[in-house]
Amino acid sequence: MSEIFRWGILGCGNIAKKFAAGLQAAEHAELVAVGSRTQENADRFADLFHVPTRHASYEALVADPSVDAIYVSTPHPFHKENTILCLKAGKAVLCEKPFAVNHKDAREMVAVARSEKVFLMEAMWTRFLPITLQVRRWLAEGRIGEARMLYADFGFRTGINPEGRLFSPKLAGGGLLDVGIYPVSYASMVFGGQPSKIFSQAHIGETGIDEQAAMLFGYENGALALLSCGIRIKTPHDAKIMGTDGMISVSPSSWNGTRAALTAGGKEEVAELPHKGNGYEFEAEEVARCVRAGKIESDIIPHSETMALMETMDAIRAQCGIKYPME
Repeated sequence: MSEIFRWGILGCGNIAKKFAAGLQAAEHAELVAVGSRTQENADRFADLFHVPTRHASYEALVADPSVDAIYVSTPHPFHKENTILCLKAGKAVLCEKPFAVNHKDAREMVAVARSEKVFLMEAMWTRFLPITLQVRRWLAEGRIGEARMLYADFGFRTGINPEGRLFSPKLAGGGLLDVGIYPVSYASMVFGGQPSKIFSQAHIGETGIDEQAAMLFGYENGALALLSCGIRIKTPHDAKIMGTDGMISVSPSSWNGTRAALTAGGKEEVAELPHKGNGYEFEAEEVARCVRAGKIESDIIPHSETMALMETMDAIRAQCGIKYPME
C-alpha cells in the first residue's frame, strides 16, 4: 500500500460532499475516485473536489485498482447491497450511519466482511472527534465517579417535503435513523453497552415517518439515559453525563462539538479541542490506521457494537410502530 491512503466515494449526495471536504484535512489521504449511477452526477461531484477518476456505475468504482477504501454514502436502504458489493471486491468500507436499516441487514454486512476478511466500519464520525475522545478519557479515569444518567438529543426543524428522503418511508426516512442514532450511540459509548429496558414514543407525521421521538433507557446497574430526536423540531444538541461525583457537559453540540466541561469537587475543567477540517477527517484516519494494521474492524466502534446498536434501534421502532416497506 502506498504512503497515501486512496479513497473512493460511492454515492454523490450531500453527506458525501461533507466527507470529501473533511478528507482534505486528513493525514496522508486522497480522494482519487467517485462512483455514481450516472456519468453526469459523477462528473459534477468530481469537479467540485478535483477528483481525477469519475465512474458512471458503482461496479466500476469497486473494480478500480487505485482505490484502497470506499465511503458508502447512499440512502439508508441501499447501504447493505452497496457495502457488500465493495467488500466482495476486496475494498475496505466506511459505511455512513445508520449502518443499515435494521439488525438483520447489519448482521449480513458484518458476516460478509468477516468471511472476506475485509475492513468494515460504521461512519459514526462523532466517536473519533478529539472532544469525544477526551470525554471517554474522563469517564475511564473515573473523574465523575460512576456515570448514572445521560441526557442527549439531536433534532432540527426542516420543512415537510413528501418527495424528499427524510419524509419517505421507502427510503427509511424519519428522525430515528437519520439523527436518533447519534444520541443512542452516545449512550452506548457512555454506558458501555445496550440498555436492558427501553421505553420510547414517536410522533408519526402525515407521510408515515417519525417526525420526533423520545427514548428512556434503563441499564442493569440502574443507570438511565434520556434521549430525543426529530426532524421537525430543533433541540439543544447537548449531551450531559451525570455521575456520582460530578458532571460532564458537551455543548453547544455533542455530535460535532469542540468543547466539553467537567465539573467535580466544586471546580470546572474545560477542554477545547478544534477540528482540523470539518470533523469527518478523523474517521477517515481511523480507517487508514486499521487497514494498514491488517484489521477488519475498529476497536473504537467494533462490529459487535454496531450490530447491537441496530438491534436497539429495531426495538425502539417496534415500540413506536415504525416499519419500512422494504422490511
